[in-house]
Amino acid sequence: MVHVLFVCLGNICRSPMAEAVFRHKVKEQGLDKSISADSAGTGEWHIGESPHQGTREILTAKGIDSKGMVARQVKREDLQAFDYIIAMDSDNMHALKRMATNGETGKLYKLLDFVPERGVSDVPDPYYTGNFEAVYSLIEVGCERLLAHIRERESL
Repeated sequence: MVHVLFVCLGNICRSPMAEAVFRHKVKEQGLDKSISADSAGTGEWHIGESPHQGTREILTAKGIDSKGMVARQVKREDLQAFDYIIAMDSDNMHALKRMATNGETGKLYKLLDFVPERGVSDVPDPYYTGNFEAVYSLIEVGCERLLAHIRERESL
């Protein structure tokens, strides 16, 4: 089983959106027995909360399930337990790198590393911008490319 962790700041907007979109794509491709996904935040402010209303609304509109998702903070053990740790932006990537040992840094990616032609390196935080639709578009293509990368790399 390949384990993927999506990470943003509070784990209520971007990372749960990415987790839900990625799980949906994994299930569509019949890989839900081979790939699992989770999400977490580098901050502790929203622990125990459901995803942001804007995240839930866009996912519902796209027919993607987000039921049962609850915010949590990334733990040191996550860096060992997950095979791919996907940060939504540079700030969260830096936080993850501070937690990681040398052997774990090879597991760290930013989601938009998989979409270089977009010319954008960070998924903006819709908590501040309110633009959940634009964030969804970036996350959708990022998750598609990430899944293709994992399929190729893991021979799935």
